[in-house]
Amino acid sequence: MDSTERPRGPHLEWTVLPSEIGPLLLAATPEGLVKVEFHAAPDRVDRMIGALVSRLGADAWRPDPGREELLAEPIRQLKAYFAGTLRRFDLPLDWRLSSGFNRRVLLELDRTVPYGSVVGYGELAARAGQPGAAQAVGNAMGSNPLPLVVACHRVVENDGGIGGFGGGVETKRTLLALEGVLPQPLF
Repeated sequence: MDSTERPRGPHLEWTVLPSEIGPLLLAATPEGLVKVEFHAAPDRVDRMIGALVSRLGADAWRPDPGREELLAEPIRQLKAYFAGTLRRFDLPLDWRLSSGFNRRVLLELDRTVPYGSVVGYGELAARAGQPGAAQAVGNAMGSNPLPLVVACHRVVENDGGIGGFGGGVETKRTLLALEGVLPQPLF
């Protein structure tokens, strides 16, 4: 999976990006960014890539750091986001890992919930045309293949609670603090 030569057929390019919230697995196809995954520790990366290869039917290629082609712009934009200078990602996205209601909810989230704001699960369900489907929205957030870029950390409980998050609740707090929704931690 760590081939030094880019595959000739269907492929995905991947890397692990260190970040303020831990290592992130990034993967892209020629169509766009296809996967962002939290907790990309060395002991988990092979499983993560294996699952992607199996699901997409593509060969995986990890270029040397700084020599990324498909991931150069996602890396640049993620670094700018964590530096506080990027408020909206502008990247081509490959949506093959999401479909149906989940994709509709994620697209609505991306379209209507900007940087520095939050929305309740129930409100997002209504915006996506399914009032009363708050639990299904929670499931859609949990299946989001593109967290951070499609900002599921901005979806909170209707009663004001922070709600769950695939990257962990502390990661969600950190991201909401970065965006000014919550105060920065004291330590």
